[in-house]
Amino acid sequence: MYQCQCQIIPDDVLKRWACDPALSEDLCKNADYSAKLSKHFRSIRLENKRLAGFLLENHALTTLTENPEVTLFDCRQTQSLPGTQIKDPFNDEDPTVSRTYTETDHLATFLRKVFKRNSIDNAGMTLMSSVHYGKKYNNAMWNGLQMIYGDGDGELFVDFTLGTDVIGHELAHGLTQYTLQLDYDEEPGGLNESISDCFGSMFRQWRLNQDATTADWLIGHDILGKTSRNRSFTCLRDMADPGGKHCLAPQPVHFSEIKSGMDPHYTSGPPNLAFCTACRQAGGKSWETVGPVWYHVITNAGQRPRMSMSEFATETRQAASELYGKESAVANAVHAGWQKVGL
Repeated sequence: MYQCQCQIIPDDVLKRWACDPALSEDLCKNADYSAKLSKHFRSIRLENKRLAGFLLENHALTTLTENPEVTLFDCRQTQSLPGTQIKDPFNDEDPTVSRTYTETDHLATFLRKVFKRNSIDNAGMTLMSSVHYGKKYNNAMWNGLQMIYGDGDGELFVDFTLGTDVIGHELAHGLTQYTLQLDYDEEPGGLNESISDCFGSMFRQWRLNQDATTADWLIGHDILGKTSRNRSFTCLRDMADPGGKHCLAPQPVHFSEIKSGMDPHYTSGPPNLAFCTACRQAGGKSWETVGPVWYHVITNAGQRPRMSMSEFATETRQAASELYGKESAVANAVHAGWQKVGL
């Protein structure tokens, strides 16, 4: 089984940079270091996923608070977690600290106002983040308990807290952890990554007050450094054009292109395109139209660790009909989205 990474940058992208003869020795070392460091978090995430599953199965989650607390820690470029706690992060002079606090708080508000959800576990879970993790660490991740943000090396990637979609994407892994409990291999893994991209993109659009037709649907646009941009990359992934050459990690477009053993960061391409297509056809704001359909499925289907993409497509079609009506614009848009990618 492909072990859960739950990080925004796939290992193979970092390894590709690490072997790039056109880059400086320092940039290659930073990329290699980031790829290797990410591996150490996998067993931790798996154990925390199992714990969350146990709590859900035994109905052991109780409400901590009605308004989730946001806490910030500074690792000061060490690998010591969680780091030193920052007592007043909102007013901190460090822009990374204040930005992380503000956007994480907005994410909690987004979940509460749009989906009536109390934090990612729906029980008021404290949203804890550690910033300035490692030296020039090229990644951001959810480790099953908290968020971890690297500063980037300034060339390939910049401060990972600059991407609201990155923040939303990684915290949405926590949302999946406390709902479907999707595994991280084959089709379930692709769905896992896609759900995070969908919620990350919706959060970015919500913060910018964009509708589905004017949004760019790019993932990771704000975290690319100048070296990446100089090679004509504009994003990590593009939900509207998964296979585009402007993507640092281009994905399959059609379900038939998915092959066994693919990294979930790539198999998420077809469901990403299905969601984006549905949102654009439905019109309006993604979080008010198709977003509630996706949320309804992940929060009402129970623990489905081996859910296939076909099963997810069927569930969303049914949910769209139940929420909006069988012949509604949203139901037709959801059907068209899945049909476009062969599901």
